[in-house]
Amino acid sequence: MKKLKKKSLYKNKSKWYNLQVMKKFNLNKKLDKILKFVLNFLKNKFFHSIILGFSSFFILDIVTRLLGKEIEFLKINSFVPNLFSIVWISLFMLLTLFINKKIGKPLYILFFILSITMFAVNNVYYSLTKNFFDFALLGLAKEGSEFFVSAIKSANIWIYITIIISIALFVISFIKFPWNNKTNYKGLIITIILFIIIHQTTPLLLGEKNNELTWNTWKNPRNVYENYNDNNKSLSVSGIFEYTIRNYYKTYLEEKKTTDEKELLFLSNMFKESKLNEKNKYTGIFEGKNIIFLQFEGIDNWLLTKKIMPNTYKLLNNSINFLNHFSYYNGGGSTFNSEFAVNTGFITPISYTKNAYSLNKNDFPSSLAKIFTNLDYRVNAFHMNTGEYYSRNINYKNWGFDKYYGLKDLKTYDNEDYMLDRELINNDFFYENMFKKEGNFINYLITYSVHMPFQKDKGLCQKILNKEYEEKMLNDELTEEEKENLLIEFEEAIYTEEDCINIQAKETDDMVGLLMQALKDNNLYDNTIIVAFSDHYLYTIADKTLLDKKKETSNNLINETPFFIWSSKQKKTNIYKATSQIDILPTVLNLLGIEYDNNNYLGKDALGKEHNGIVFFNDYSWYDGKYYVEDGTNDKIKDINYIEESNSYVDYIIKKNDLILKHDYFKNKQ
Repeated sequence: MKKLKKKSLYKNKSKWYNLQVMKKFNLNKKLDKILKFVLNFLKNKFFHSIILGFSSFFILDIVTRLLGKEIEFLKINSFVPNLFSIVWISLFMLLTLFINKKIGKPLYILFFILSITMFAVNNVYYSLTKNFFDFALLGLAKEGSEFFVSAIKSANIWIYITIIISIALFVISFIKFPWNNKTNYKGLIITIILFIIIHQTTPLLLGEKNNELTWNTWKNPRNVYENYNDNNKSLSVSGIFEYTIRNYYKTYLEEKKTTDEKELLFLSNMFKESKLNEKNKYTGIFEGKNIIFLQFEGIDNWLLTKKIMPNTYKLLNNSINFLNHFSYYNGGGSTFNSEFAVNTGFITPISYTKNAYSLNKNDFPSSLAKIFTNLDYRVNAFHMNTGEYYSRNINYKNWGFDKYYGLKDLKTYDNEDYMLDRELINNDFFYENMFKKEGNFINYLITYSVHMPFQKDKGLCQKILNKEYEEKMLNDELTEEEKENLLIEFEEAIYTEEDCINIQAKETDDMVGLLMQALKDNNLYDNTIIVAFSDHYLYTIADKTLLDKKKETSNNLINETPFFIWSSKQKKTNIYKATSQIDILPTVLNLLGIEYDNNNYLGKDALGKEHNGIVFFNDYSWYDGKYYVEDGTNDKIKDINYIEESNSYVDYIIKKNDLILKHDYFKNKQ
């Protein structure tokens, strides 16, 4: 029986290749088979489902990096982040391809759900804060959930368009996917081996890393990948899939403490001898006075005006006012970052991932509370929220506070009035513990009312407006017609986001008025100082163009916030030296005449000569009150030595901070 000759693919007038070209190069039948296989592959549902499935994942990474293009670290077409995403997506798809369909189908769906979830979370969070999501933020999820809907609504529209497109591609791919009836173990083993080899090799393509902990290591893509301390740059070098996995590993699985001899030697040399603070003309001017630390939620400089916050503005006439003050914003939980900095003198680690509120087992023997309790002060903290948020109950106890009080913990409110700042003073239990006890005290008050959302029909803006309306309607002198007109006026009134912010800031200011009256009523007015500062700039605002009109927003100087120290007999004094939260505790200690070791803090007394007037940020940029230095340079500064010395100073301080926290040095030093 004669064998039937297979028709050559050459005889088909295909658009894929030209017959004359094939003959000219004498290509044999093997190539014919290969091309035939490729053509068949392109025509079948396997190819379509793979391409569509791959696209449903890959679009999530591309759009994420496009939406974060202002980070300007690695371009969208950079090889490494794209390779990382290709490797991860290939792993997802090949695992589901080679595994029995009973397992493969739900696994494929699970991969997609996790991917689309992380895409949404990262990009919604980035739309709000200009920072990508970090697993260290999960401890704040309960508090943030109250404002989740508002954050979603204000997010970039392309997030939702991408989600719809991605889901559509995935559904089509899922329907066409060539599921296997039994597991292909050989394919699985080869897939896993190839994944491990390529994945472990990919970081090497970022170039050589800088093994020294220097100020400019953040500029090295390989160092960014190794350290993973900057979420935005980390995602830029990794793509969203590698970023998600590695951020989780860095947050929960990687061992943070080491016995690195170089690190321990660095710390040992630093503490070889005490460096006591120098005395100056401000030393001891408030000795023996009570202190109220007033940490404002979201009060930006442009809110502290005579019109918006008259009570607070009035305090500036009897204050030492620090006009170049900055509050660190380095990720989520920035409110607690400020609490941590003011109470301990340290900040959230920069060179590795560790949230400040998770450092509650570290020892801080020179914390604010421990110093003053040793001087027989009562030291208590007051806020609206429960002690479980940020693990405040644990942290404040660890810092040496007598008690952390939360209005919500009292369980005496049948509504949400505990969110109003006025309740910090109006609540009888709080009032008693703040003002009615004998002896010297420190009260650490944390406000809340200037918190998102800023809308007429939501959150605190709605609550405040409703209260004002209800109070007006209770006026017995109003006629029915006047009440009806008042209702119409209330319902038709339009309030912009800025209007609501001003209304909520006034709520905080009303609390300040109540506080000052309470000091007078309890004969504490002349024997108390108020240390007032903001936890962060108003980054929660949805309309970012409003910030552009109010302040510098193109760099880290956006973090500028109010800081002043009031006393009834203090003459108005403006300080132009640049300061930050780490300077608050040493400054207060000196004002009360308390001697301390400079080694025990990052910052310095802002009123003394030891303070060099430099504020740094978590990307190693810095500001000296006149020049902002980014990437280690500024063409306007002609003194190269000054730049190098300042760069080295920032490097030294960050290294000191991170290694002390990493090794829990104060505990192990004793």
